[in-house]
Amino acid sequence: MKKLLLAVAVSVAAGSASAATIYEGKGLTYTLNGDLQIQFRKEVGKDEHTDIEFDDLELKNHVSYDLGNDMTAFGRIDFGFKNAADGKYDDGSNLEEAYLGMSFGNTSISFGKQNFASDEFGIEEAYEMESKNDRFDAMGTSGDDTIRLDVELANAYIVASYEMDAEGEASENGEYFDLFASTEFNNITLAAAYQNATESIGAEDFDTWGVSAAYDAGFATFAIDYSTTDDVADQYNVASVFAVAPTTKMAIGVIDTDFDSINKEDFTEWYANVTYKFPTQKNVSLFAEIADTDQSNSDMGYLAGMRLKF
Repeated sequence: MKKLLLAVAVSVAAGSASAATIYEGKGLTYTLNGDLQIQFRKEVGKDEHTDIEFDDLELKNHVSYDLGNDMTAFGRIDFGFKNAADGKYDDGSNLEEAYLGMSFGNTSISFGKQNFASDEFGIEEAYEMESKNDRFDAMGTSGDDTIRLDVELANAYIVASYEMDAEGEASENGEYFDLFASTEFNNITLAAAYQNATESIGAEDFDTWGVSAAYDAGFATFAIDYSTTDDVADQYNVASVFAVAPTTKMAIGVIDTDFDSINKEDFTEWYANVTYKFPTQKNVSLFAEIADTDQSNSDMGYLAGMRLKF
């Protein structure tokens, strides 16, 4: 489940406590995160075959300067290598995020290549699903010309972002305005998101919004979300995560997508997965998953893999 944390973190590690500190001194902190995941996977669909896939292969560089008076200057450069490993790029890497920003206490503002506010939305727990897992993913949740504001209060998290269309520039694309808010009380987490999207210069704009709720019952977490895009589709996600042993958890979920167009077939997907974390190293894990859909001419998919994080 998405947690209540400051995605563009006031701290350097941005919500990753296991970051490796490369340098720290004189107000400067430089940390490095890694997320390495390789899978043996057969996709959901007709006549699919098992192959080795990469999701993710990321190196995340975080730099911050303590400016005093509760102010911090920060920056992030995130390189992803999974497309290169799959043979989709010849240059070896892909720049996924690159931004700079300033934090003032519990508030930060950043600008550059980064995720939209709506990227924080969603409760789905699958490792891989063939379709887009919520309406915000389907419409786009990151950009190259993005300004983002994050505010973390005592029991609430609020994010706003604006993606400029950059008309006439090399980074020209659509224009997006996004909002996200969440709050937590009595083991319940509630969240809502909104996006106004214009996918290309001169195109018609449309709205997407969603709401979610999650309850931590101690022995398990139960969650549901609903999202909709004007005249396109509605989607429901239901998921649960529970421990089967101190080192092992299971997740199950159902995703139902209903299209407004008569030319598109409504469908329902389901998935179940299990994750084992080594007791001596929690950032080393093994996992497996099965998934299927009620779409015609489609066969069950499965995967098994390993993940290392730092």
